[in-house]
Amino acid sequence: MVTKNIASDQKVKAMSLVEVRTFIEHLAKENPDAKSELNYTSPYTLLVAVVLSAQATDASVNKATEKLFKVASTPSEIVALGEEGVAQYINSIGLWRAKSRNVVALSTQLLEQHDGNVPGERQALEALPGVGRKTANVVLNIAFNQSTMAVDTHIFRLGNRTGLALGKDVLAVEKALVRRIPKDLLRDSHHWLILHGRYICKARKPECWRCPATIVCHYPNKNLG
Repeated sequence: MVTKNIASDQKVKAMSLVEVRTFIEHLAKENPDAKSELNYTSPYTLLVAVVLSAQATDASVNKATEKLFKVASTPSEIVALGEEGVAQYINSIGLWRAKSRNVVALSTQLLEQHDGNVPGERQALEALPGVGRKTANVVLNIAFNQSTMAVDTHIFRLGNRTGLALGKDVLAVEKALVRRIPKDLLRDSHHWLILHGRYICKARKPECWRCPATIVCHYPNKNLG
């Protein structure tokens, strides 16, 4: 499979499966303890933080939840706080009104349908207000140790740019990553890839000279410094 690279507009060939393993193993060696940069203390606070992180940076979400979770960190406490109460803690992040409404609504649904617990099944998670496939994948991966792949803009770009996983949309890239990354590396690959895309394989100017896996990357315009 060949696709146009979303960053360079040049065609990129898919990595071989051997190259995929090599790429991921190099990222793992460089950052063995990679984890989410969102702050959370439970599956529920993780879920809330991920919902709030849509179109917002992890750093901005952490600033908001640091104050919010001191006051309300369970579904019943969030429901008691109400939309306006939640809003006053998260109004520094994007789409805060809609997010406040969704956080209260999903908390209510957790209380009514799941005894206040975060479900570990995709269908039940995606039925919650404000929870889409990407959010569900993050929660399933981190809170329930499932080998899911949450594809954000960083991973979508990285997959197409490097040849790791080619696809015209996030679902296609997600399926390609799940299919092509070795099972023993898949769960942790979400963290390795998102951090690599966030800090090294950047959108405008990838810092290829810092990349530990450049030897197998198919990006034609490597920026080697």
